[in-house]
Amino acid sequence: MKGLKGEKVYLRPLEIEDLDAIYRWENDPENWQLGNTLTPFSRFFLEQFILNSQNNIFTDKQLRLMIETHEGELAGTIDLFDFDPHHKRAAVGILVDVAYRKRGYASEALDLLLDYCKNTLSLRQVYCTVNEDNPGSIKLFQNKNFEITGTRRQWNLVGKQWLDEIFMQCIFKD
Repeated sequence: MKGLKGEKVYLRPLEIEDLDAIYRWENDPENWQLGNTLTPFSRFFLEQFILNSQNNIFTDKQLRLMIETHEGELAGTIDLFDFDPHHKRAAVGILVDVAYRKRGYASEALDLLLDYCKNTLSLRQVYCTVNEDNPGSIKLFQNKNFEITGTRRQWNLVGKQWLDEIFMQCIFKD
């Protein structure tokens, strides 16, 4: 897959050189609630994931792209998963490293990915879920034409607090 370029960032396939960053992000307990995991990943497991990925959403049923600045710095990652080619939809997840937040990288990465979903993959819709305590992500997705279409009450236990999970959809117009 060829990368996707914007004014600030470049989305590119996952490479073995990204292992250290992926290892750091996946094993940060602050990020675990984003991916619904409670356990760390071994370096070996993540290395195998990278090596076995074909960077083909039709084969892998998911696609992880690295968000790289034009200066060559890794700012984060953006994923398509739960890919359903028959129903023409996929879920999206995004993680921007704390050091790169509030610079517009997430916004541009999402713009690039949505354009790819609509114009290359011919998807009808992209969706996401966001915990209620993440207003920045809710706003990001709303600014990209995602609509809140449902709420799962007390869906995720974070620490000792039950949080609602917001379901959001971006349905592309014909």
